[in-house]
Amino acid sequence: MTGDTLGIGELARRTGVAVRTVRFYCDEGLLEPVRSAGGHRRFDIATVDRLNLVRRLRGLGLGLRSIADVLAGQRSLDEAVAVERAALDREMATLAWRRSALRAVEDAPLTDRPARLELLSAVQDGFAAHDTLIRLWYPMTTGPIPPDSAQMFLEVSAPPPPELPTPAQVVAYAELVLLASDRAFVTHLRTSTLVNHDRIADLGALHADVGAACELAFPDVAAGTAPIPGRALDHFVAAHAAALRTHDTPRFRRALNHRTASDRHPQVRRYWHLVGEITTDPAPPGITHTWLLDALNHSVS
Repeated sequence: MTGDTLGIGELARRTGVAVRTVRFYCDEGLLEPVRSAGGHRRFDIATVDRLNLVRRLRGLGLGLRSIADVLAGQRSLDEAVAVERAALDREMATLAWRRSALRAVEDAPLTDRPARLELLSAVQDGFAAHDTLIRLWYPMTTGPIPPDSAQMFLEVSAPPPPELPTPAQVVAYAELVLLASDRAFVTHLRTSTLVNHDRIADLGALHADVGAACELAFPDVAAGTAPIPGRALDHFVAAHAAALRTHDTPRFRRALNHRTASDRHPQVRRYWHLVGEITTDPAPPGITHTWLLDALNHSVS
């Protein structure tokens, strides 16, 4: 040791880091030595704490870029750890998806395996699948709707995949993605959902009122009761009537029933059934909403 500086060997002994690793960190810019008259690397005393921090962060699996940002003050330790944890969460979720997808192929009967393999191979992972569903529903949130209502609508319509999906949930989610790429399904989905939105001044209020109607219908849907007129349907129709600044009349109910006919299409029903399989909700909002539409259809028939 010369003066108040340390040689590379002494620094290595004080920190438990191999000399070759210290040299590597110097080459990567994590450590900033000075050169002695003889050309040897010398380090000030503060480098001990700096190298110990590098060692600990490397022990947690942080990359050199993240560590450099922490040392330079460009990112706090909490931020760096949070970013690393989020990346690890994503990696684990991807592995869980792949494991269940492989299991879903194994569990399929031999005659069904080619179709099962084709379905699952089209979906890279749960994150990519979720992005596909978000793209499907996002255009329906671009009207005058509050951000929190739009977010709730997306969460209901495009639920994120479970963190640890079962093989059945992976298959169901892959089917959702397949539906989302079907032009006929997209047409059925949008012809009624977006009609007359330009006439609705407060989409947030409409979403909230329809949600309240679904809550009223929830017990009947969860119990498997056939769609019937009642307080839930009256609330549902009144919500649409108020949004369009009109009244609940037999003529309005017939018009509303006609306008929402596409939401009763078998493909749309299948979509909401799959959502229920993924969320394990006994009566997800989509199925409850369809139940109200069926009740409306029966009431005007």
